[in-house]
Amino acid sequence: MRKMAKRPNEEDPSSESPLKRIRATPPDRISKLSDELLLRILSNLSVTTLNLCQGTSRRFHALAADSQLWKAAYYNRFVRPRAARIPGVRDGVADHLIFSSKSAKWLDEESFVKKGREMNWQRQYKIRHNWSRGRCGVSEIQVTDCPPVPHLLVRYHAGIVFTVDSEHGLRAWSSKDGQKLLANTLLHIADQTRRAIAPTSLAIDSRSAENCVHRVAIGFEDGAFSIFELQMKSKDFLHLHKNTSSSSGMLSAIALASPYLLVMTEKQQLSLYKFEEPGTSPNRNLDPAKLLISFKSHTSWPPLTLSIRPSAQGLIASIAYALPTYLTGWSVGVQEVCLSPDGKLLDSRVATALDPTFQSRLPGASEPWHNEEDSSPSPIFAKPTSLSYSHPYLLVSHPDNTLTLYLASSTETSLSISAGRRLWGHTSSVSGAEVGGRGKAVSVSSRGNELRVWELEGGLASAALRRRLTTGALSVRVSPDHSSVHNCGVEATLTKGWVGFDDENVVVLREKSQGQQALVVYDFT
Repeated sequence: MRKMAKRPNEEDPSSESPLKRIRATPPDRISKLSDELLLRILSNLSVTTLNLCQGTSRRFHALAADSQLWKAAYYNRFVRPRAARIPGVRDGVADHLIFSSKSAKWLDEESFVKKGREMNWQRQYKIRHNWSRGRCGVSEIQVTDCPPVPHLLVRYHAGIVFTVDSEHGLRAWSSKDGQKLLANTLLHIADQTRRAIAPTSLAIDSRSAENCVHRVAIGFEDGAFSIFELQMKSKDFLHLHKNTSSSSGMLSAIALASPYLLVMTEKQQLSLYKFEEPGTSPNRNLDPAKLLISFKSHTSWPPLTLSIRPSAQGLIASIAYALPTYLTGWSVGVQEVCLSPDGKLLDSRVATALDPTFQSRLPGASEPWHNEEDSSPSPIFAKPTSLSYSHPYLLVSHPDNTLTLYLASSTETSLSISAGRRLWGHTSSVSGAEVGGRGKAVSVSSRGNELRVWELEGGLASAALRRRLTTGALSVRVSPDHSSVHNCGVEATLTKGWVGFDDENVVVLREKSQGQQALVVYDFT
């Protein structure tokens, strides 16, 4: 038989259940520390832990968001690895690659440091992190209900999208604040036909950031060009200058870097103008442009791009172009025109990726300069779909799902172009690509459903980096956050292959199935 459990004796004090043990709360020693000591502790934590600390208390929310903490994190994550990839920087500057608020080497990101307390380093870290992961939000700007003839021209600079066409004229859109229309002006009317002259090229002043103004240059089919300035306060465009038509045909390309203007006509006439700054008239109109130099080119084929950049001797006006060949199908070339500050021609030289030598067009120039490295580029049998040049990076897109990267080397006496390196990663034809001065590039497929971000700085410096180029390891596919997609049609397809970007956004021109055109904004903030 099973024994019955013995019932406890209510009178027996030993049978009472023991009291619960009270846990001793450990003393809060960390809260007694000063902010200086806590900041020193937080400086040793990872970014993930810093984000967690911001949710513990109000005090730690403020401490973990300290600007110096995120400045150091930004430097160690983005600036130091970038410096280690650049051959001219990584050699002999190891002491300056260690973060220090005073002696750290920031390369060309000194503008962030100069902002001082106004700089939000945590926000900047988040933006760069989103770029590296391809994370962004998407919104859409509806620009036309039907494709204009000729096609819509688009440029993007400093958070403002500029569009121009015959029907709607010149317009400026904000890529933020609901993508609203900032300003609009109609183009001038022809005297005989009483119709708007079709714009054929568009450029933004590359020195807008330095001068704190937004100037736009437009080239037309009759060879004329006009310059406008966006007035942010009055939300209007000020017409600064209008040049008369030219017998050399329409302007196929244009570049503006105040006070210089570079144009290319359909008859391959390259001309450089200079404006006197500032204008003498009360309405701030620019004085008539002065023609500095004009060249006739016989080898420049579209796609092509123009650029103007400063140099030690004055300025360099460049044209990068596609070049048809009998052996390899297509290659690329660059021509540079070197001028003094007063507009005196110093030199003109040409280089191609097929032959890295140049022969000056001026009498008495130096002998051709030879590159000792192998310069045979990968064969390009189809005509390039787009070409972008931001010295020294020359990026070409192809219909065979690839891109090609070239590096231009320019000194006081020589000009050469390196062998091309193919970039793999796209799964369909690449219709457009844009490269910046730091080697950052964005490319888009012909169907508009594949956008890739590339980090090309130092891409040809070593064999390991060259292998990463060919495997697509230097690019990341943009994956929009679907929860932040606003009014973005899924049926949209890319048209004309235009793409532009800045530090925070990427803008792509798309055309829907009904013929409507829209600007799709990818926001990485």
